[in-house]
Amino acid sequence: MNKIPQIKIAIASGKGGTGKTFVSTNLFYTLYKKGNKVTLIDCDAEEPNAKLFFEYNFVKDINVFQKNPVIDVSKCTFCGKCHEYCNYNSIFILPNMNVIKVIEDLCHGCGACKVACKFDAITEKDFSLGKVNHYKINDNAHIVEACLNVGISSPVPVIKRALKEGSKTDNIILLDSPPGTSCPFIQTSLGADYILLVTEPTPFGLSDLKQAIATLKILHKPFGVVINRSGIGNSDVKDYLEKENIQILLDIPFDRDIASIYSKGNILAKERLKWFDKFSYLFDLINNSYGNSSN
Repeated sequence: MNKIPQIKIAIASGKGGTGKTFVSTNLFYTLYKKGNKVTLIDCDAEEPNAKLFFEYNFVKDINVFQKNPVIDVSKCTFCGKCHEYCNYNSIFILPNMNVIKVIEDLCHGCGACKVACKFDAITEKDFSLGKVNHYKINDNAHIVEACLNVGISSPVPVIKRALKEGSKTDNIILLDSPPGTSCPFIQTSLGADYILLVTEPTPFGLSDLKQAIATLKILHKPFGVVINRSGIGNSDVKDYLEKENIQILLDIPFDRDIASIYSKGNILAKERLKWFDKFSYLFDLINNSYGNSSN
């Protein structure tokens, strides 16, 4: 087969539960079964689960740290400058009582407090944020997983490290994005060439789809839409997409057989040949669309 140039596709949604991982894992399976070299990066660092659908071998893990401040109270004058410079309210201070403390779970490791301190009272230490785990499915297929430690406020540094680790090859890259349209979604989308938005035909699905599309337009990212569980709700999502001239790349029906296969942790494209063909065609549509938009 002809080698397909590397393309990074983020599978995203404005809300949780629409079927991002369902689409990601089926597309991943289809691509590597067709002989493509492909890496799936699970960017949903708070609850990564893509690997659960496959038999895999563990390759390695990478610890992700940031530099958190350590305050030497013997040098501290309790002037409050470090507290004033901190945008994340991670330094607690009671100057009249000579009390100062770093709230490590709120710290973003930006170093502003160290810059603010004129008394050499602040040093830094490594603070663990999580891990990036690397798994091998076969010679053509790998999964890279961002995994956040419990209690950490922002998954973005761990996602960044996973994107760096998973993008070291010239493989096709699939990014299973975190839900929503906040910083983790934006970080994942920024690393992608094309965004595949997964939605459902419900009022909540439409509302969050609109937010995701508005964000991607600001980022100037090309995108298309997959409608999952089509047949529930109403036609508002399809009416909106038609009005906005946004392409529906795949329509997945609300179907008992599909739900049963997925609920057992199986891959639809493996169990039903027609869906292998549909996900193969989905990639062709994306690849052709991206090629046209980048010319």
